[in-house]
Amino acid sequence: MKFTETHYGNKKEILKFPDHYVNMAVTINDAGVVAVGGKKIVPAGTILGGGFLADITVKAIKANDANAEGVLFNDTDVTFGPASGTALIHGFLALDKLPEAPTEEAAAALLQITFLK
Repeated sequence: MKFTETHYGNKKEILKFPDHYVNMAVTINDAGVVAVGGKKIVPAGTILGGGFLADITVKAIKANDANAEGVLFNDTDVTFGPASGTALIHGFLALDKLPEAPTEEAAAALLQITFLK
């Protein structure tokens, strides 16, 4: 089996205070992710949901709504199917670093995440 590692440059930092946060391992679903340049990348800062907090076998999906459960911590490549990722479930995030601002419903659902300018 051949493994290849791809580097995308510098890590995108979404944290406002990088010394205070809690993450958990999740599997990121590849359904609905559009390929750009042959790669399907879910960007760091994407708001996730889908029920992964209640059941770790559930794949996380984009959910910028009342079903939000966490925020993707690092860019995740799902080109070849669902992939392991990390969801931030507690911390302080910089709004200007997110690919999309959280809706009011998502911000209310993410009780332990604070969005700061």
